[in-house]
Amino acid sequence: MNTVLHENLFEYSVLSNDGKDFSFASLQGKTVLIVNTASKCGFTPQYTGLEALYKEYASKGFTVIAFPCDQFAHQEPGTDSEIAQFCQINHGVTFPIMKKIEVNGKNADPLFVWLKKQAPGVLGGTIKWNFTKFLVGSDGITVKRFAPNIEPSELKTDIEQFLAKN
Repeated sequence: MNTVLHENLFEYSVLSNDGKDFSFASLQGKTVLIVNTASKCGFTPQYTGLEALYKEYASKGFTVIAFPCDQFAHQEPGTDSEIAQFCQINHGVTFPIMKKIEVNGKNADPLFVWLKKQAPGVLGGTIKWNFTKFLVGSDGITVKRFAPNIEPSELKTDIEQFLAKN
């Protein structure tokens, strides 16, 4: 797959969980936390923490965007509507959830190809597991990566630093 990489986050468009186009341009100037998620993972309870961050910082120019992914031990087998229902019922999620995607390999979503290039992890150009988190600054270029085992509450200092630059 020949992937065109954009200069910043706000040039990307993806499909939302309900199949509608979602343009990151609508988030211009916001700090964005992008997370690859799964409903049947040991880290799934992090949805609750992500929602808490979203509620705490949304009014300050912050949002969370979830990207369900079934590439890790088949831990996201549901349909897009089943995933949305699970997140809302079990974790009270109100932040945007996108269509299920791949984050590694030849079919990796271009956004995740870009994120991995901006903030390579321990394994370089791959994502190791569900709930890898990418914090993108309001400039759409600055990206900080967090491992799956980092709890959402541990991101508060970084989020506040990014928001201070808004």
